[in-house]
Amino acid sequence: MTHQLPWLSENDVFPPVQSAWGLDDPLPGLLAAGGRLDADNLQTAYAQGIFPWFSEGQPVLWWSPNPRMVLQVENFRLHPSLRKTLKKFRKTPGCEVRIDTAFEQVMRHCAQTVRPGQDGTWIVDRIVAAYTALHRQGKAHSVETWIDGKLVGGLYCVALGRAVFGESMFAHASDASKIALSALVGLCRHQGATQIDCQQATRHLASLGAHEIPRSLFLIEVGRQRKQPDMDWRFHSVYWDAILSSSVDSA
Repeated sequence: MTHQLPWLSENDVFPPVQSAWGLDDPLPGLLAAGGRLDADNLQTAYAQGIFPWFSEGQPVLWWSPNPRMVLQVENFRLHPSLRKTLKKFRKTPGCEVRIDTAFEQVMRHCAQTVRPGQDGTWIVDRIVAAYTALHRQGKAHSVETWIDGKLVGGLYCVALGRAVFGESMFAHASDASKIALSALVGLCRHQGATQIDCQQATRHLASLGAHEIPRSLFLIEVGRQRKQPDMDWRFHSVYWDAILSSSVDSA
């Protein structure tokens, strides 16, 4: 069977996500190649449930998997050891969560993180430049774990209104990325964001409560959430209460 992939010129619109390669195709979720990789086109892509993912030396590849891995923030699973870590982190001087103080630095750390089964990184210089520009537009954010003035973990994400799309995490200290994710969940719960897009299914994300849902349902919620006002991307210690008092415990 021939698998044809649309090649986009600079001004082409994205094809319908329903035309993305399916589970029986060589690369499920692959939608198109080429096109512009800039902040404006990223906003257009994410609004349709599309994201870029490619390696150095490849063209820009655009994806829209079906099903879609999503973390419903009400289903965030807090393991007892992480609950203990968060309580200690909250009370320890010098431990703090910051937002948007080191966005590009977080991206660079994510790019340098070695991940099982991955050869190299998809967070290439073109990706860093495009998402940093998106960050300057207020549509991409970093959630950062700091200990004694040192950045030890974090994540970055895209946000359109209250539609939140997780991108990548890193940790240079035990549980540092999970602390950042927990903080993001607390922020989302407090401000009415319902889900965090995780894009691809992994056992790690599943252990934290993420699960796959049909792309159609994912897009309905994205459409609803992105019409809401932008969230206030500042972290307050009271947001820990949204995690520690109501998250699902897991043995």
